[in-house]
Amino acid sequence: MNTYAVRGKLALGQQLERGTIVVENNRIASVVRGDVANGNLPEIVYDAGIVSAGMIDLQVNGAIGLEVSASAQAIESISSWMLESGVTGWLPTVVTSPATAYPQVFANWDNVDRSIGATPLGLHLEGPFLSSEKKGAHRADWIDAAADDLLDYWLTQSGIALVTVSAEREGNLKRIRRLVDHGALVSIGHTNSTFEQFEAAVEAGARKATHLFNAMTSIHHREPGAMVAAMLDDRITTGLIPDGVHSHPATLRLALRTKGADRIAIVSDMMAACGHGPGDYTLGGRTVTVSDRAATLADGTLAGSILTMDEAIRNVVAWTDASIGQALHMATAVPATLLGLADRGAIRIGARADLVLWSADLHVEKTLMTTG
Repeated sequence: MNTYAVRGKLALGQQLERGTIVVENNRIASVVRGDVANGNLPEIVYDAGIVSAGMIDLQVNGAIGLEVSASAQAIESISSWMLESGVTGWLPTVVTSPATAYPQVFANWDNVDRSIGATPLGLHLEGPFLSSEKKGAHRADWIDAAADDLLDYWLTQSGIALVTVSAEREGNLKRIRRLVDHGALVSIGHTNSTFEQFEAAVEAGARKATHLFNAMTSIHHREPGAMVAAMLDDRITTGLIPDGVHSHPATLRLALRTKGADRIAIVSDMMAACGHGPGDYTLGGRTVTVSDRAATLADGTLAGSILTMDEAIRNVVAWTDASIGQALHMATAVPATLLGLADRGAIRIGARADLVLWSADLHVEKTLMTTG
């Protein structure tokens, strides 16, 4: 089927508008606004309530019982499953690990078949160049042991899309510059920085903040810290986990009113239990107990989420002032822009026809994934 049409309320920019997408050879050939007689279009194969570009999740630790660091096959299995929730691109996210683990991480990446399911777009290395004071579920001993020889090794490898580091750790400003020169997007997270230290990291080239509000310096009116810096600096796009566990719905409203929909990337931060049910799992070498709502270490520390991206969209619309169009924008165009992907994340002529068909109440009915 080389040419066909998809009709519905199209997510265009931050708005929904009735229209039809014409697809030719896996690319969007035209976007026709309004209602047009069927006789003037190719065969309308799909007629949906809402049509968006495929979502892009920048933070996925695992799913369906698998950690992304386990094997290339684990990443492929997760890729196949991700389509069910409307995700067509994602970043396998490796949490803090010992230096000896990374050769296998990169070997796994090199052996992944990226034609299976949602496209793994690159690795997100979340740690180990973090603050042990804001370690969250990351192991402090592996954080403290991280040294420049590990970064030297990383920079000989391909596939790094995003790296999370703290702002204040000694040597990290230089590391940020090196990572940016290597072509990686750098995000500030698991940080105990002052406002000024966060700003210095932005000056060094950081352009994102990892899971705003979580594992970062709290807000104080005389010492505003990382949270305030992340919300006020327009050079920074903030990741946000809208599961009602990592952040209260009121903080989601605060983030949206402060940053606006162009500067928030909705992420799941899902771990192995997502799509697999409650029980005991592992994350970065630690045991995580999962209920029907949250994933935690034995001491109650959050350890990823069991949130899917379609659930995240519904939550944002229910809990904030965001429109459906704005919520979808934060899960499509914003992460695509961060990663420099001109042919993903938006319904535009020439883009890949990776499309999600939604019901009117925001449940995914079908994900259309192109090849090539």
